[in-house]
Amino acid sequence: MSEESFRVTPRSGASEGVQILHLSGAITFSKSAPFQDAVSKVTAPRLILDLTDVPSMDSMAVGVLVRAYVTCNKAGRKLALVGLSRRVHNCLQLTGLEPLFDTYATVADAEQSLR
Repeated sequence: MSEESFRVTPRSGASEGVQILHLSGAITFSKSAPFQDAVSKVTAPRLILDLTDVPSMDSMAVGVLVRAYVTCNKAGRKLALVGLSRRVHNCLQLTGLEPLFDTYATVADAEQSLR
């Protein structure tokens, strides 16, 4: 997927109080602002970021993830990441941020755990 096709698609989860943001395309410097905007608009007690269709991300996207984590943590909200590609997973590992995030293979797994 090219940068031009980056999209954030919000939807409600199967359970009340769950908001899912499905991201598709590489998240780079030029696409981090729409990602940040979408994350900042979510007020649900549980946020799932579905990264299944995100092949890679740069440091700006990692910064958005960290801000989402901090915002959710301070507000007592839960955050989960779903469907990490090998490159995204490696990025979180290399930066030492992997332990901050609850990660799941599927949205269903994340919703089940966040109940």
